[in-house]
Amino acid sequence: MMNKNKTDKLIVSLTTWLGITLFAGIVIWGAVYFFKGYRYEQTNDAQVDAYLSPINAKVGGYISKIYYKDNQLVKKGDTLVVIELDEYALKKDAASAELLSSHAKLPILAANEDTQLKSIEVIKAQLAGARARLNQQEKEFDRYKNLLADESTTQQKFDHISASLSIAKSDYDQVKGSLQVAESKLNDFRAQHNAIQAEIKMKETLLQRQELDIRYTVITAPSHGQIGKHTIQEGQLIQAGQTLAFLLNKAEEKWVIANFKETQTGNFKIGKSVTIEFDAFPNEKFTGTIESLSPTTGSRYSLLPPDNATGNFVKIIQRIPVRIKLTDTPEKLANLSAGMNANVYILKD
Repeated sequence: MMNKNKTDKLIVSLTTWLGITLFAGIVIWGAVYFFKGYRYEQTNDAQVDAYLSPINAKVGGYISKIYYKDNQLVKKGDTLVVIELDEYALKKDAASAELLSSHAKLPILAANEDTQLKSIEVIKAQLAGARARLNQQEKEFDRYKNLLADESTTQQKFDHISASLSIAKSDYDQVKGSLQVAESKLNDFRAQHNAIQAEIKMKETLLQRQELDIRYTVITAPSHGQIGKHTIQEGQLIQAGQTLAFLLNKAEEKWVIANFKETQTGNFKIGKSVTIEFDAFPNEKFTGTIESLSPTTGSRYSLLPPDNATGNFVKIIQRIPVRIKLTDTPEKLANLSAGMNANVYILKD
């Protein structure tokens, strides 16, 4: 009986002390919570943010080889993905052949120009002969014209000389026309030369583009960092511009986006000190400063912004995104990952 009474007293005692301890803990927690609420504007709607660099394919094709895994650390210039080369190699060969064909036209055109120059010299000689014959016939015509006026020659002879003059004029005009045609053809050859030079330039550019596409079949890391999730497979067909992965540059700046209620932001100023606690590191304090406040509430950036004029209105406290610059050492910030949850405290004025 005595043992039972002692046991009951012990249970009552333990229960009492447990209740007192629990009550004291609740009081202390409540005091700390309300103390923080009194001294600080705080929110737990906050996350670490950082720039994610998309790695895009510049050319399309089938993936030949993938050289990275999930969450792998890479260095600038490391090969990440290789696209099958065969199609681009054939295009390069075709562009090279077209360029050679255009170059081959130049000697042929030069030979044609040389031949045409010689033809022009021959025609010029013929023109000189035709001009001499025309001068001779003109003199003969003038002489027989005077003779006919003095009745020293027959009309038949004068008609013959007149016909010869007409033939000489016709021959001269024909040779002169041939010279103009030959010179015009030479100009055509020279214009073709300029056109072929432009064609060569264009095909050289096309060949360079094909060589560039071949380089683009090897996709490399643009900077040091850590690759995210592996979302592609070998043999997969990808398109130009398609995003293959995301790279987080660990050397670049990280910041916190904290979404405060609109009723909390009245006294926020750029440069104001901030205390931050991350769920991943509950025993560490981080520091920062307010870098900027969003010009609009977060709801305005949503896909379908609310329109309170379209129906029944229910007032909801909006949140303002606040960008916070982390001011701790890079070594301390190195372990923070984009997307980590945080608790943010800003001292009230």
